[in-house]
Amino acid sequence: MGVRKDLKRAKQRRSDLMDRTRVQVVKDADGVVREASTPPLAPPAQSGSIADVPFTNATEDPDATVLRRPQQDGTWHPITATAFAREVTAVAKGLIAAGVEQADRVAVMSRTRYEWTVLDFAIWAAGAQTVPIYATSAADQVEWIVRDSGARHIVTETTENTTTVTTGTAAHPHPPHTWQLDADGLADLITLGRDVPDEEVTKRRTALTPDTIATVCYTSGTTGKPKGCVLTHANLHAEAANTVELLHPIFKEVTRQTASTLLFLPLAHILGRSLQIACLMARIEIGHCPSIKPDELRPALREFRPTFLVGVPYLFEKIHDTGRATAEKMGRAASFDRADRTAVRFGEAYLNKFLDQGKGPGPALYAAWALYDLLVYRRVRKELGGRMRYAISGGSPLDRNLNLFFYAAGILVYEGYGLTETTAAATIVPPLRPRPGTVGQPVPGTAVRIADDGEVLIKGGIVFGSYWNNPAATDAVLQGDWFATGDLGALDEDGYLTITGRKKDILVTSGGKNVSPAVLEDRLRSRAPIGQCLVVGDNRPFIGALVTLDPDAVSHWLAVRKMPAGTPMSEVIQDPRMRADVQRAVDHANEAVSRAESIRAFALIEGEFNEDNGMLTPSLKVKRHAVTKAYAAEIEELYGN
Repeated sequence: MGVRKDLKRAKQRRSDLMDRTRVQVVKDADGVVREASTPPLAPPAQSGSIADVPFTNATEDPDATVLRRPQQDGTWHPITATAFAREVTAVAKGLIAAGVEQADRVAVMSRTRYEWTVLDFAIWAAGAQTVPIYATSAADQVEWIVRDSGARHIVTETTENTTTVTTGTAAHPHPPHTWQLDADGLADLITLGRDVPDEEVTKRRTALTPDTIATVCYTSGTTGKPKGCVLTHANLHAEAANTVELLHPIFKEVTRQTASTLLFLPLAHILGRSLQIACLMARIEIGHCPSIKPDELRPALREFRPTFLVGVPYLFEKIHDTGRATAEKMGRAASFDRADRTAVRFGEAYLNKFLDQGKGPGPALYAAWALYDLLVYRRVRKELGGRMRYAISGGSPLDRNLNLFFYAAGILVYEGYGLTETTAAATIVPPLRPRPGTVGQPVPGTAVRIADDGEVLIKGGIVFGSYWNNPAATDAVLQGDWFATGDLGALDEDGYLTITGRKKDILVTSGGKNVSPAVLEDRLRSRAPIGQCLVVGDNRPFIGALVTLDPDAVSHWLAVRKMPAGTPMSEVIQDPRMRADVQRAVDHANEAVSRAESIRAFALIEGEFNEDNGMLTPSLKVKRHAVTKAYAAEIEELYGN
């Protein structure tokens, strides 16, 4: 398979990476690894800013295709480095003409699209700072972000977004000036800036330094008001430049395939923002898709045909579950399940061979893999466009067996871990030393420490400097040079990090057992027909779970059983066959924990956890307090029974 040949070439050509990224570990008196650090691959930025990237590209490789825009006929129009730099300049001039001053904050409220990337670099080129706002934000959230950040200008995408901004900021003494992308807002800015000389943009851009604030990103917290993370151009450079160097097979051309990616994560999330910077630094082609929903994403994947993706576990789970659902409709569910088991064994054996820890798959396993490659795995590759060889997964842990399934299908998924405060990834699985089941080693130039209570601490050029207008919150998480993440984890002998849960989410049963719900929740969500879930049990005699069903999985479940499509959810959740399917998912989750930590009972919920009802953040994290409050009666019934 192509990805395995790529890795062999990368190992031969970049053997220096093994030495240059050798992790240093520090152990305590008991021999437990407490700290791991990786030396930087890219030197810290000494001058300039991220705003220079498009202009450097235009100077050094003017005809390189750096982006592609979707057209009505399904094709993707190429945008050269020169054309992109020219458009960034034109929009920056419009912002200047509109009154944007150096160090002003400019908000962007839009889904992921080409104009978002143009605006980000144009705001920087004008000497200003970007304040991203999720397109799904409510009026009160917009009001808080605009007021707290002091943003005087905002670019929205749709009429609905503009109405939200108008409603939210109606009481402000000086509501922000608004442009709307769907109403030719970008063209209006370009027209407005025609009389501004290009030299003014150059003057403002070259006045920026690595220590200049680049963006104020508001965290989609599960409790309280969002906090604005202040990230500098140096932070963005440290993240992007080291990631490009480390992930050599992804960002550098190993084969004759032109490297490309399709951005679909919200650009209000720092992971998507960091990725677009890294891609432009490496001059690989970027496309945009405004939706993460599989049904809307699949056509774009088939048309754009990326070589790698950055996503969240939800995406990979849906691709896998859709494949199994299709197989079940065709009466081939058992065949798919055998392909699943074969993939895990094959992926494990091949990775061991690559890491010089085994002989690799034997003849029988190779033959089984070849059969299921014809029947199953190549269909997975086709769903993703047919050229994809790599993926990066972040946001929450990816099920280890699911990771191995994709590797056997010819797609190596690198897991990473990070937060807004660490400018996205703080750890990532190194390409020449993959280890599924972990979130990797420290990103070059970064150190990870495990505190006495198990909390993960991070230090390095990627760590933010403060929360905007919130010194108390800053002091609570910055301990000298170390950022206290609030996550719990452990380091192994080679400095690979495993995340075990959230410090504040630890449940303590009435029997005194400490339980981290994250492990159970992540494994439970990875299995159909589960939609979302919440593990409960604080001060209770045992661990339980609230479970919602995935609507697509329910539709498929009804169709296979020849039940009416409109069967009420109240009947579905009482059906013994559905409860048995959910119990199998619970059993899978329980395999990762002891009996005392296992889920003993579950309650199936009719509704969903989503942003609209306030139970999910825009980055798809469950708001634990909101769910437990909304379903207090169901929780009581769970333990009453």
